[in-house]
Amino acid sequence: MILDKLSIINFKNICEEQLHLSRGINCFVGDNGAGKTNILDAVHYLSMARSMHTITDLQSVRHGEDGFIIDGRFVRDDQRAEQIVCGYTRRSGKTLKRNGKEYDKLSDHVGGIPIVVVSPGDTALISDSAEERRRYINRFISQTDRGYLNALIRYNNTLQERNKLLKSSPSEEMLLIYDAMLAQAAETIFARRSETIAAMQPLVEQYYAELAEERESIAMEYRSELQSASLQELLLQSRQRDFVNEFTSVGVHRDDILFSIGDYPLRKFGSQGQQKSFLIALKLAEYTLLAKCGEEKPMLLLDDLFDKLDMRRVAHLLHLVGGEMFGQIFITDCNKHRLERTLGEAGAEYKLFTISDGKAVTL
Repeated sequence: MILDKLSIINFKNICEEQLHLSRGINCFVGDNGAGKTNILDAVHYLSMARSMHTITDLQSVRHGEDGFIIDGRFVRDDQRAEQIVCGYTRRSGKTLKRNGKEYDKLSDHVGGIPIVVVSPGDTALISDSAEERRRYINRFISQTDRGYLNALIRYNNTLQERNKLLKSSPSEEMLLIYDAMLAQAAETIFARRSETIAAMQPLVEQYYAELAEERESIAMEYRSELQSASLQELLLQSRQRDFVNEFTSVGVHRDDILFSIGDYPLRKFGSQGQQKSFLIALKLAEYTLLAKCGEEKPMLLLDDLFDKLDMRRVAHLLHLVGGEMFGQIFITDCNKHRLERTLGEAGAEYKLFTISDGKAVTL
């Protein structure tokens, strides 16, 4: 999947911009706050219909404007053309169109334009709560498995209704109905998470070894209450606790993924370089599985490439993504000469854009 042309209007600090992109590596350089990451975020909107950051659509509108438009012309791997337009206005909300036809549900678009993002914000996967890791695995699997996404939507909607019921005077009959609905969706979610994390583990190990050139063992372990019993059994066992707490205390909404290095928690014992290498290895494993499962090569977004990585590891990363398995790549960095030197040493061909105050100049 190649993004051939990108048009942006009133998105963050970008007033109006049109970019003709390379099929290979596209580099965006400029000072902090110039708008480099905003271009990558616009690409992310075309893929996932949302920002790659935890912000609202309204916060993505340029100051003083009513809304934004992001228009992308894509070329699929079989050379078919696709046009994706994502728009937002304060009055009408968000719309997403594919080849001129608006989606009834934004979720129907997920997976059509596969994407993987590596950014400084990924550190939240290690340092923050289990919710961050669940959010990550949900986004990943949803790009390849529509059944998983539908099960996740059903589960979350049912969970919300069950929690509302627990705050009133719930009947056992109604709880049993919600329990059955939760359990059915949870079975799909649990199975796909188990399969995906098991498939990622050897790939993460492989990429980490190539990036870090170190021998310490790294691992990721899936933790779920469903590993001990079915969700219906667990819900019956926690019935009295749920009555007291007035919320559902067991289920796949409490799952977690544990990251370790040398049999110790990565969060506590991994250096900044080791943690960054692990996160990149995780995202490259995600890319590999997306490319294998999907019909299109994903786009790879590398935001602030040199953040917490030394030149040696960056060179290894660029060597890895320069292989035939990888498709179109977007890179941001604040140091033009450092990026050019590293790309030159890696023997990579690229197109360079200088970004200043939301404007792009091709070099």
